[in-house]
Amino acid sequence: MPIAQRYKDTLQQSPIILGTRGSVLALWQANHIKAILESQGISVVLKSIKTKGDKILDAPLAKIGGKGLFTKELEQELLNRTIDFAVHSLKDVPVIIDPQLMLVAITKRADPRDCFVSEKYADIHALPRNAKVGTTSLRRSMQIKRIRNDVDTHNLRGNIQTRLEKLKNGDYDAIILASAAINRLGLQNEISHYHFDTTTIVPAMGQGALGLECRDPKYSSDFRDQAISKILESLHHKDTGLCCNIERAFIRLLGGGCQSPIGIHTKIIQDRNLQIEYIVGNLDATKILYGTQTCLIGEIEYVLQDIINSLKNQDVDNILNEVREKLG
Repeated sequence: MPIAQRYKDTLQQSPIILGTRGSVLALWQANHIKAILESQGISVVLKSIKTKGDKILDAPLAKIGGKGLFTKELEQELLNRTIDFAVHSLKDVPVIIDPQLMLVAITKRADPRDCFVSEKYADIHALPRNAKVGTTSLRRSMQIKRIRNDVDTHNLRGNIQTRLEKLKNGDYDAIILASAAINRLGLQNEISHYHFDTTTIVPAMGQGALGLECRDPKYSSDFRDQAISKILESLHHKDTGLCCNIERAFIRLLGGGCQSPIGIHTKIIQDRNLQIEYIVGNLDATKILYGTQTCLIGEIEYVLQDIINSLKNQDVDNILNEVREKLG
């Protein structure tokens, strides 16, 4: 009997439980993976779980503190064996996870860009002075101020629908969202939007990709865990995984996290070269370190370390410490 069929036979004995956050976007992502698995004859049941980031909506994400604001509760359910795997927006997954768990697959990346959304203004340059721009992200806020230092960025929490409703009500002149979120929810033709290129606003690590997390079978005697990891591995997109793991390594080497004002984007260009764009800055964008680098895939380990060394020589540690101190 082929090994793959043996795994499928094991999983067909009972549905596998997929843990997800309960937002419309998170459920879209979970149902997307569910549909792929069910097309292979594997039954999947969704379990919706509220995370700390979902529960605390009256404070900026960066001030809530801690790692895994949108993943920790899902990971605890994995460890408690109440779910079998979890689907995350990869940009929310901490670069260091519990050793008993594994990021088993990274799906093909959708549009990685950020998006300017407004009821009145065509793009960021059309905004009036002191316009109010909503965003949950220090990375986005820093880069908006880099473009327009006269613009006021304000904390904007809640799911995509809540953010759009606040924009419609006039609470903000514009908001910044992930292009992938707009596309996944089918909002392209319903809202006025403008995509930033990745040089203008460098995306978050892993933006546009989904991360599938499960128990590491090395730490389990249950063959079902091995079967789940093997089946989920089939959803891994090799090129996206390469690029996103470089981005995650960049954040890890800098000692940053999901809420740090750091942008990093890697893509494969002609002749299988890699192009890396990165940015680090303080909260008011008065100190910005930006760069782009192209290299062969086989050179990436050395090039990445060279980039980190260069940033450290430019006082990147002091910039990030300044941010941490201001956030308290």
